[in-house]
Amino acid sequence: MSNTVRYTAYKTIVTREITRFMRIWPQTILPPAITMSLYFIIFGSLIGKRIGTMDGFSYMEFIVPGLIMMSVITSSYANVVSSFFSMKFQHSIEEILIAPVPNYVILAGFVSGGVARGLLVGLIVTIISIIFTGLSIDNYLITSSVILMTAILFSLAGMINAVFARNFDDISIIPTFVLTPLTYLGGVFYSIKLLPEFWQNVSLSNPILHMVNAFRYGVLGQSDLNISYAFIIIFGFIIVLVACTLYLLKKGVGIRS
Repeated sequence: MSNTVRYTAYKTIVTREITRFMRIWPQTILPPAITMSLYFIIFGSLIGKRIGTMDGFSYMEFIVPGLIMMSVITSSYANVVSSFFSMKFQHSIEEILIAPVPNYVILAGFVSGGVARGLLVGLIVTIISIIFTGLSIDNYLITSSVILMTAILFSLAGMINAVFARNFDDISIIPTFVLTPLTYLGGVFYSIKLLPEFWQNVSLSNPILHMVNAFRYGVLGQSDLNISYAFIIIFGFIIVLVACTLYLLKKGVGIRS
């Protein structure tokens, strides 16, 4: 298969993914924007005034990076898991399987669609945050690289969830019982310096904590953790998830009967 054919296949999948979530934007784009606006109003404007400052920043400024990261994580994950599972459920995935398209092209197409939705939602939340806080970016390179790698990572995670899912209930288990707790315990609304030493050490096992703090460093120029470790952790997870997903696609787990 020539590079031109591979690129055409990749572009087709990406175009389909972007068209899909843009066609139903009231369900895919609007809800995260409304949810994050409520977070800004309730946690930032109302509760934040009582909390005061955190790590030298107003509480509103402190939670902005975490809220942006939360929106990117949930959106990129949800896009891939819902799209790929829907194709399994409708048996349209068979059209891709019988086509002479390499698994890595299929994976790249779906992941790119998830990244596109995650970054779009993240951009909308960023614009909303500017309205509330007058947000400015301290380091554009770190900020953009962290948010891109995070979107890729959770798009891959969504792909794995979709591969194993047998019904629509299965695609909501991981977000409800894994992603949501890890996100809320990932330093979005607080600094881990407020925790006892034991719980600080426990929190270090949460990968989302490292992502949020690396992104907060890019935005505010300050972090509770070493961002070098954060990049290593994010990149390591991406490598592992890519290998696992390609293996599952090769074996046809959850796809071929």
